[in-house]
Amino acid sequence: MRPNNTKTPKENSSHLPGGLLFPFELVSDDLIKVDELIREQAKSFDPGVEGYVSYVCDISGKRIRPTLAILAGGATGEITNKHLEIGSVVELVHLATLIHDDIMDDAKIRREMPTVSAKWGPSLSVLLGDCLFARALELATKFEDPDVCRSVANAASAVCQGEILQTQRRFDLTLTREEYFHMIESKTGALFAVSTELGARLSGASKEIQKQLHDFGMKVGTAYQIYDDCVDLIGKEETAGKTLGTDLTKGKLTLPVLNLIASSTKTQRKKLNERLLLKEPIDVNTLAGIADYDGAIQRAVLTGKEILSQAKEHLVDLTDSSHQKGLVQITNYLETLFDDCKC
Repeated sequence: MRPNNTKTPKENSSHLPGGLLFPFELVSDDLIKVDELIREQAKSFDPGVEGYVSYVCDISGKRIRPTLAILAGGATGEITNKHLEIGSVVELVHLATLIHDDIMDDAKIRREMPTVSAKWGPSLSVLLGDCLFARALELATKFEDPDVCRSVANAASAVCQGEILQTQRRFDLTLTREEYFHMIESKTGALFAVSTELGARLSGASKEIQKQLHDFGMKVGTAYQIYDDCVDLIGKEETAGKTLGTDLTKGKLTLPVLNLIASSTKTQRKKLNERLLLKEPIDVNTLAGIADYDGAIQRAVLTGKEILSQAKEHLVDLTDSSHQKGLVQITNYLETLFDDCKC
């Protein structure tokens, strides 16, 4: 059955969290234009494919990556159509990753709507994600600066490699914190980083400022993934608007779980190891029975907030402006999300 789309870009704004109101309001007109660019791309696909792409646009969420690109552009110069175009490119890459993530996680709900894989199956979903990856790279080739396309391609490659590494290390108790951070910097941080870096580059910022904003985006993306990993353990699906608990059932050892393993007794670790070796799903009740479950979550929260504090340091060389403040406000809001992470 082909999709029947009735939502408009304006309806998606209901998903914007209140704490992000200031930075999103600041670039709201630009985000509407980014939405229009993305939907124009949907129309450029074969009519038999267009509806699926439009459906994905409706469940994609906050447009935080385009927002970061536009804010970085405004914080370092004048916002132009190029910033809107790069915003649509990074969002298409993100949409592709969401589709593939939901297949691997067997997720049924995203933004309170059925995922593409739940609605039309994994085979079509894989191909749809591939289509969006390809279209994003095609659009990136249209920038005069070849480094723009190269950066987008590198980020897309990093995302895929990060997902591969995480899939390889499922149910693997030998996974270290360093390896975990390498995976999430690749699968999540890289796309945040390229958004802020290219936002600055397209405004004509110096290489040094581009690097600072790249590092800012990397840290914000990394912290965001840690928050997401905490929510997967302790969040509520009706609040998150998506399927939760998939990390545990798929054997993904996220930072809170690694913290828990590190603080467990030899007997507790043996029990976990037996389940992991059998590739049995781990549930929250099993983890909650291990000493210091709450502490493991809170240590992950503290780590995420420390990374956000480090991210702000990369903004100190920017001229004080509303867009620079918008970047700071995004980190402040993520800190409040971490504060709400309670078992």
